[in-house]
Amino acid sequence: MDKYLKTINKVSALFTQNPDFEQVMYKTLVLLSKETGMQRGMISINRRDLQEIHVEITYGIPTDRNSPIFYRLGEGITGKVVETGRPIAIPKLDQEPLFLDRSGARTQMNRSDLAFICVPIIYGKDIVGALSVDRTAHNADLETEVPFLETISNILASRVHLRRIKDENIRLREAIERQPSGTIIGNSDAMRELAYLIAQVADSDATVLITGETGTGKGLTASEIHRRSTRKKGPFLKINCGAIPENLIEMELFGHEKGAFTGAVGKKIGKFELANRGTIFLDEIGELPLASQVKLLRVLEDKKVERVGGTQTINVDVRVLTATNRNLENEIDSGNFRADLYYRLNVFPIHVPPLRERGADIILLADFFVHHLSNQLKRTINRIDSSALDLLISYHWPGNVRELQNCIERAILMSKDNVIYGYLLPASLQRTGTLTTRRGKDSFKMLVQSYETTLIIDALKEAKGNQTQAATILGTTKRVIQYKIQQYGIDYRKFTKIKID
Repeated sequence: MDKYLKTINKVSALFTQNPDFEQVMYKTLVLLSKETGMQRGMISINRRDLQEIHVEITYGIPTDRNSPIFYRLGEGITGKVVETGRPIAIPKLDQEPLFLDRSGARTQMNRSDLAFICVPIIYGKDIVGALSVDRTAHNADLETEVPFLETISNILASRVHLRRIKDENIRLREAIERQPSGTIIGNSDAMRELAYLIAQVADSDATVLITGETGTGKGLTASEIHRRSTRKKGPFLKINCGAIPENLIEMELFGHEKGAFTGAVGKKIGKFELANRGTIFLDEIGELPLASQVKLLRVLEDKKVERVGGTQTINVDVRVLTATNRNLENEIDSGNFRADLYYRLNVFPIHVPPLRERGADIILLADFFVHHLSNQLKRTINRIDSSALDLLISYHWPGNVRELQNCIERAILMSKDNVIYGYLLPASLQRTGTLTTRRGKDSFKMLVQSYETTLIIDALKEAKGNQTQAATILGTTKRVIQYKIQQYGIDYRKFTKIKID
């Protein structure tokens, strides 16, 4: 037992002495080998943005591979451990079909002589990775070594969590830089499907009906279809059918002649004429009055318009895109929408998914808004803190992308040290960020951690990295500060060179 306690103390010391992730993780695996006889080891990170588990640090495993080692959730022993959050211990590897040996380190070995242990790395309630080792089977004491490795993984957790956040942010920023301005942001399966549908229909003249909840980006989808179409050099006109009074909608769409009504002192060109050889986007098409629906159907079928008060028919070459957050089939049953117009509009339906179904896209979009809104607001934001990311991911987003944008804009304006923390997000996220997925005490714990981290960082800045002075500023002991710094993965050394104005 003494060797395990000795190893735990040495690993703990590593984390207070070395800020470099690769070095401290590799040295941890070396210590496990030298002090306890464990032969090969791997530290893997659960990448939410890629939906993959990447092997980041290895010991005793060939490093001359051409491609990285990764697993899907539930795939192999590592994937199963990360998926379930429970350790797996195998007395003899030859008896375990789940073991994939994707590294190839054991291809020439007798697996009946090897035992294997894999434990999850858990930060808070989040499974951020896995620690796995193997050793000779006859020396294995699995009942002792599983809890020992779980203790080691607890020490690793904060660093692995921070590394995951860093890697995700790097990839997200690269994705944003590659993304043309104004296009749809997303890498989830739902958004890939949306991008596929846009690509399929963009270069045709088919009428498209875009459906989705308010704030999901239906207008951006229509813009993207036009941008990729053969009409991209022509006009793109957007009409919100729900924002124009019923008695004016036809004049807005089709125009009017001089003298068509009292006050019509001149001729007005309608939007369909103005959009000739381009695209017209009729947003909130479900709000269109029934009388106007008849005239729109005629335009779609005949490609001709007639101004209000006029007798001349005018040919128009216009592609029509429409969008609604209503269920038009229900509106037909209620007598509020014409069935013949619905079938004419619904040639190529596209559904824009709500934000709550887009997984890691929430992080990507948050980073995108930070990048663009901070420039507009003339503020500098260096990163989104992990506490804020946890709240963003767990929230259900009834207002979808528009609500996310507003939350980020507010946080940017409130940030005082170029970082967006969880407590800077609106009360709705703090209160209900996990009502649907977590118990209240977990949400409270997250908020306490976020606030403690902020207080400690502020104190370290003022004390220029001196932990004793920071403890005095906060009215606590150096021992408590050191524990919190290690628990939350705060690098106090980076504050030693800060100049306080």
